[in-house]
Amino acid sequence: MSERRAAEQVLPLVIEAEPGGYELVPLIEAERDRLRKLVTRHGSVLLRGFDVGAVAGFERAVRALSGAALTYAERSSPRTAIKGNVYTSTDYPPDEEIFLHNENSYQASWPRLLYFYCDRPPETLGATPLADIRQVYESVDASVRDEFGRRKWMVVRNFHDGFGVPWPEVFNTTDRAAVEDYCRRSGLVAEWRDGNGLRTRAVRQAIHVHPDTAETVWFNHITFFHHTTLQPDVREGLLGLFGEDGLPSNTYYGDGGRIPDDVIAHLRDCYRAASVRFDWQQDDVLVVDNMLAAHGRERYTGARRIAVAMAEPHPGQR
Repeated sequence: MSERRAAEQVLPLVIEAEPGGYELVPLIEAERDRLRKLVTRHGSVLLRGFDVGAVAGFERAVRALSGAALTYAERSSPRTAIKGNVYTSTDYPPDEEIFLHNENSYQASWPRLLYFYCDRPPETLGATPLADIRQVYESVDASVRDEFGRRKWMVVRNFHDGFGVPWPEVFNTTDRAAVEDYCRRSGLVAEWRDGNGLRTRAVRQAIHVHPDTAETVWFNHITFFHHTTLQPDVREGLLGLFGEDGLPSNTYYGDGGRIPDDVIAHLRDCYRAASVRFDWQQDDVLVVDNMLAAHGRERYTGARRIAVAMAEPHPGQR
């Protein structure tokens, strides 16, 4: 196998199979320690040209490198289970961009490693952009960093009956007592609303230290969940339906104060400046350190199908 990195970008590191092909799972079993070190060093590794064995082989590859994949809990987007704990990537229409984010950074714990498998590449675009969140942290204005370091950030989610992902799907239960117990254990404040509605609030750290490298990273959903990051027509429609207080998701300072729109615009600029992309090829497998690299999704055309798995839960820092 050979390694290369495009001269103009930092991540991902690309590892390509030698001509003639090579099965992915035996490679992982033989090179597991080295591959894990490369993911930690570079933030992400793209395994290209290997015989994966479709989704079933992808699941075996995840298990070989990380152990069993995690169940998608406290969901924020619609996904479909493909096999076990391997899911489709977010089931949003192809003409919608998904902004850069770190998986489950709004939760009390999150997966350390993310896995993506290209089961069917798009016809055009459809990349999974990546951004080094060490670089994002460095580019955020110091006064903005200090403000979030002092005040933290809050995510507010409203689950409206008959709209969006329903709370029984988010929490994998229809039992309200079980939801309340999960919220207590996870640092969420739950408030039941009229019409089977639910509102949750959680205060989280915006800045974290990587557990292996001790580097400071910008790890949060502040920008992703803020209503100004939505497409203008979507934002206006949601505001018309629910008002700002009832939006399906929004972010604030940890004490409940509003985050100025220009601060969110600055954060979006920081992510975009750090963003890099590659075009998916059939059977590509991308391994991402969730605490080093944010990911998103471009708009696309064609029958794109990217399978996703999450692994290795990491206890959060409140």
